Amino acid sequence: MTLQALERAAVGLPITRAGISFMPIYLAGNPLPKIATGPGSGLVIDELDGAAVPTLMAQNPTSVPILVVEGEHFIGGLQNRTANVTVLVPAATKLKIPVSCLERGRWGRKRSHRRSSAYAPRQVRRETTVGVNESLARDGSRHGDQGAVWNTVEEVLASNRVSSATSAAEDLHEVRRRDESWSGIVKELIRIGPLPEQCGFAVAHGSRIVAVEVFGAPQLFAVHWEALVRSYLFERPAKGGFPSASFVLRLIRRFGRTASEPAPAVGIGVERRLQGAEVTGQALFVDESLVHASVFTQ
Repeated sequence: MTLQALERAAVGLPITRAGISFMPIYLAGNPLPKIATGPGSGLVIDELDGAAVPTLMAQNPTSVPILVVEGEHFIGGLQNRTANVTVLVPAATKLKIPVSCLERGRWGRKRSHRRSSAYAPRQVRRETTVGVNESLARDGSRHGDQGAVWNTVEEVLASNRVSSATSAAEDLHEVRRRDESWSGIVKELIRIGPLPEQCGFAVAHGSRIVAVEVFGAPQLFAVHWEALVRSYLFERPAKGGFPSASFVLRLIRRFGRTASEPAPAVGIGVERRLQGAEVTGQALFVDESLVHASVFTQ
């Protein structure tokens, strides 16, 4: 089975700021049912009755499915967590979702969960996806490699010279937000917003494509635009040059054509996953229509 929507993807001209380019991605012929997502969706995130690091409870009290996106960063609870996989939570349902901890030094002082205004950093999302791919192949679970995730969070904090009492990825965002030049770029890109009919973007450091983020419909992508832009701007690119649209298309279509055994998703739909030496990714689709895909390069 191939992801037909990715076969038909198109790529537009990049917007480049501080050495990071965002190249718009468009899809055609990808019908989806009504789906809610983001802070206004009505989703409630909480700890399990017997709290556990790798699992949170998602409650959907509404009449439509709600999309939780791989990499979304939930602040509070007993620890800050990130979603390991993209999950479509059925209407009027409680569902356990697999997560990884992004705050090594805290377990306790429970607070209500809220979404961070940024996704987990790209390097952390890549490490989480690699771990999930391995655990799914090994035993059918969707656990990340928690030790590797914690180490990656600490590397990201150190590379940005951020001190955090609890080794929390969120502290990177708090420090960056006080940087006026960074905040100015973020505000500009948020103001520009996704272009009409844009469903995602490829992210490049100079000429190097580091990630692809695609949603099944423009309205889903629009909800996550701000948080995604912030998270991808955490890095300081070391490579120069300009990105190639043809390379982005090859990467997207490579994922769409990669032979992999579809796996029933945590909620509604089916997952497809990609794992190679240089590229890792995951996708959720419903009735062969793409809901969300994320791909990360080494």
